[in-house]
Amino acid sequence: MSSSSDWEVVIGLEVHVQLHTRAKVFASSSWGFGQEPNEQVDPVVLGLPGTLPVVNHEAVEKSILFGLVVGAEIPAHCAWDRKNYFYPDNPKNYQLTQKDFPVVIGGSVEIELPGPSRNVMGEHKHVRIHHAHLEEDVGKLSHAGSGSLVDYNRAGVPLLEIVTEPDLRSSAEAEAFLRALVAMLTQAGVADCDMEKGQLRCDCNVSIRHPGAPLGTRTETKNLNSISSVRDTVIFETARQIRELEAGRTITQETRGWNADLGRGYVLRDKEDAHDYRYFPDPDIPTLELSRATVERLAKQVPENLFDRQRRYMDTLGLPFTAASVLVAHRELAEWFELSVAAHPANPQGIANLVANDLLRDLSAAGSTTGFDEAAPAPVSLSSCPIKPAQLAGLVKLTDEGVISKQQAKEVFAEMFKSGQDAAAIVDAKGLRQNSDTGELEKIIQEVIADPAVAKSIAEYRAGNEKAINALKGPIMKRTQGKANPGLIDQLLRKALG
Repeated sequence: MSSSSDWEVVIGLEVHVQLHTRAKVFASSSWGFGQEPNEQVDPVVLGLPGTLPVVNHEAVEKSILFGLVVGAEIPAHCAWDRKNYFYPDNPKNYQLTQKDFPVVIGGSVEIELPGPSRNVMGEHKHVRIHHAHLEEDVGKLSHAGSGSLVDYNRAGVPLLEIVTEPDLRSSAEAEAFLRALVAMLTQAGVADCDMEKGQLRCDCNVSIRHPGAPLGTRTETKNLNSISSVRDTVIFETARQIRELEAGRTITQETRGWNADLGRGYVLRDKEDAHDYRYFPDPDIPTLELSRATVERLAKQVPENLFDRQRRYMDTLGLPFTAASVLVAHRELAEWFELSVAAHPANPQGIANLVANDLLRDLSAAGSTTGFDEAAPAPVSLSSCPIKPAQLAGLVKLTDEGVISKQQAKEVFAEMFKSGQDAAAIVDAKGLRQNSDTGELEKIIQEVIADPAVAKSIAEYRAGNEKAINALKGPIMKRTQGKANPGLIDQLLRKALG
């Protein structure tokens, strides 16, 4: 029997993203999460006779913006088709989608794979996008006992389906792709991507082959609503297909489901092909021209790529990967950090440490970050943050100038977050300014080293034991009531000890 290393998994994803718009894609009714069933509907959504769809230009522009974010081609025009199927979640018995003329063609998403440790950046690669098309979402079915209920609130919500090329080769790559994609979508304001609310769902196509061989027969697992489900589906389906082929059986092209509780997939139906849906151009929606002026206007809204920003932070500002990767995950946080660095450019690492550790911790405790699934880091809201970027820069500057120690800076930061006061005002009010009077400190040091109680430590230091000097610093700090500048003490003490 061959080993799993003799096989290569090939993965392609179809990611369905609800766009961040005020109205539905072909109707005027609003939409949102948590409303009572069938409240967010209108005659167009329900497909009542005599109604006509009207394209939501906001949804089209969000789709174009996504294409620009991933470096795709934006065609001169796009058009809609009817995808026919009969199911209770689809009130018209057809779905308006784009088969032959999508709004986005090509592009790629850069991904970052896990490094050998959390402190080390992993390998980067690009995953190609085949296309992305704009369509309408369907309603939601709830099954109870022998019956089912349908809620059409979700029907007609603008849905961007992003189809990758079969470029992914592992569950880790699939996971990294989804994380990078979510970051791009949310940072550009295209979508919220809250998987717990069904705003991002994924179909996972998996096949296996011997390396270099033609593509194998693929299966498609539908409606995965978490990154962990995508990862586990890839692992399960890869192992299942290897077992089937090594047992001499064939892989059937089929549509599958995933049971997250049992950690296993199951067959839903034979895989449909395009002809099964009897596509034809929708007669009610004219071909939409995508003006170059609109594309150029939207291009100005494209944010800096998060990995370009990460590289800039590491190469230009000298930040470690751990801090840079945390900062770039949140566009608002990264921009806040850059404003602080602009106010005190001498120490970006000191600012980054406070932002990535202390500020995020306190924002989380205050409820200014809200987690919404593993798909992306918890979004950060800095609108109510009591500390302004320039104030944080002021705190780091006081530390750099030796006015307060790094340990005291932690105390001052906590008070700043509580009161919103400037660091200098807190330092003065609490009497925290360090003693940097060289003459006074030299006198205290001479008194301490003259004490017979520390003679042994002095001898050990002079004999080459560097750590022995720490036994002398305690008495000095005690005599200065903890206000002596630690760096200056170390410098003067070494000088006094020869």
